[in-house]
Amino acid sequence: MNPIKLIAALLVIGGILGLAYGSFSYKETHTVAQVGPLQLNARETHTVNVPVWAGFGAIVVGGLLFAFSGRNS
Repeated sequence: MNPIKLIAALLVIGGILGLAYGSFSYKETHTVAQVGPLQLNARETHTVNVPVWAGFGAIVVGGLLFAFSGRNS
């Protein structure tokens, strides 16, 4: 598979997933305090919202890459 077509497919799939889910979250762990061998950690959850325009943009750019990648090969 052509690398351009692979990137195009990933953009289209990412755009569809961005529109379907709208956001994703991840967890981050921080060391709050450490006294000798004892360690105190805090876990924090972050949520990232994916804008609708970014999902549509990824689909359009991926579709254009996929459509025009065959003409140069």
